[in-house]
Amino acid sequence: MSEVLTLTDRAAAANRSTDVWQRQQSTPLESGLELPRVSFVIPTLNEAKNLPGLLPRIPRWAHELIIVDGRSTDRTIDVALRLYPTARIVLEKQRGKGAALQAGFRAATGDIIIMLDADGSMAPEEAISFVGALMSGADLVKGSRFVQGAGSDDISIIRLLGNWGLTQAVRMLYGCSFSDLCYGYIGFWAKHAECLRCDCDGFEIETLINVRALKSRLKIVEVASFETPRVNGDSNLRAIPDGIRILKTILRERLGAQPPLVTYGCP
Repeated sequence: MSEVLTLTDRAAAANRSTDVWQRQQSTPLESGLELPRVSFVIPTLNEAKNLPGLLPRIPRWAHELIIVDGRSTDRTIDVALRLYPTARIVLEKQRGKGAALQAGFRAATGDIIIMLDADGSMAPEEAISFVGALMSGADLVKGSRFVQGAGSDDISIIRLLGNWGLTQAVRMLYGCSFSDLCYGYIGFWAKHAECLRCDCDGFEIETLINVRALKSRLKIVEVASFETPRVNGDSNLRAIPDGIRILKTILRERLGAQPPLVTYGCP
């Protein structure tokens, strides 16, 4: 079971640095757009050096930030609360990205859940595109590095070929038109969390979410996203073993053709 920690010192939140927030984009609320409550969920494991480049960029219109920590041995939690005093910290005993995200989904209180990696490879500034697509009728929005306006500075040849092969498998077996399967920048309405039933603990969780959304006949939209290199440390992803787990997930979940995917370009 996960343990939830919150910062009780509200005065610390009031003293948040003005500099930090000035670096963020202006809030849609200031432009007269009323947004649903958006929960950002970030799984962490020894990411203390990466959080300073990420957390100050979380949009001001976020309803909450949930950090799910897999028992880091560095100062990840201390750094997170220093940078974002109102963050909710969930301590997850079970290792694995899937387990961490499941814990975050359970803790979320927003109308929309957006998944972000802690390594700085995903831009929080792009989140408004996900929210916009959801507000326009999508049930689930997935980032793609392979549509117009997107790209990646951090994908190796092995990962590129593996992602292509797995994406083609899903396209063929599920009758969809995904352009990018193995990318974890995903947003969805929280009401769909139950039908997605994320009962896995590894990197295959992103694939599981996608194929169960297909099986549930949710409206899925892709939006352009640009992936940047991990700022510090090494990824926990193991290309071949995790690729095999993802392929097994695809085959296990197969139930037939699904509705086509709508693809939006970069806003």
